[in-house]
Amino acid sequence: MKIATFNANSLRKRLPVVLNWLEQEKPDVLCLQETKVQDSEFPLLALAPSGYDITFRGMKSYNGVAILSRKKPEAVRAGLDDGDEPDEPRLLHAVIDGIPIVNTYIPQGFEIDSPKYAYKLEWYKRLRRYFETHLSPDRPAIWCGDMNVAPRPMDVHSPEKHLKHVCYHEDARKAYEAALAWGFQDVFVKLYPDRRQYTFWDYRAPGSLEANKGWRIDHILATATLAEKCVKADVDIEPRRRQDSSDHTFLWAEFAI
Repeated sequence: MKIATFNANSLRKRLPVVLNWLEQEKPDVLCLQETKVQDSEFPLLALAPSGYDITFRGMKSYNGVAILSRKKPEAVRAGLDDGDEPDEPRLLHAVIDGIPIVNTYIPQGFEIDSPKYAYKLEWYKRLRRYFETHLSPDRPAIWCGDMNVAPRPMDVHSPEKHLKHVCYHEDARKAYEAALAWGFQDVFVKLYPDRRQYTFWDYRAPGSLEANKGWRIDHILATATLAEKCVKADVDIEPRRRQDSSDHTFLWAEFAI
């Protein structure tokens, strides 16, 4: 099974990129984040030629998640499902071939002293409770998406300059690690612990891609029984080089199941 994740940063703008990648790479599942389209306007017809089953939840202009899969999901749920507000369209959970796949777009946080950063940290706590409620660490499960956290110094360029950045601040990394500790493993790190590889290069920094000044904030994680079966993982940089590209690119992992 080949699983991929991609922050599209407006799906309608990236339709050619997504359709081309699906045709070339043929993943079994593609998780999308930041689709930025409300459900009534989701581009189902444009994506129909791909042949993928499509599950989505979105809103106008912000957030939004979708899962494209070769097989129709056996079950789908959306949102953190804990009764707290706001429950934005940031989580989509589909069971495919018996494997729960949780696709998340974690809040970015804006600035350290802002309510949005506190919301980000709380969102991670809520997500940990979601795992405890709906999944089992002893059974196969996948968590993937844009986590808006670079976990290690090697996961961000010039880490010493980003200690107070909302995607590298100590508290954000601890919040991410606490959710991970529920029972997930980073399959890319498991396969390539010493490889420096980014998934995001900021539009606002001209030349960041060419200089490889990026961040590894998109992740694919699996419970132990499934992580052991991960045989390949990689980041496809070419879509980031395309005209009208997202500021993120595709991360994928292949499992021998």
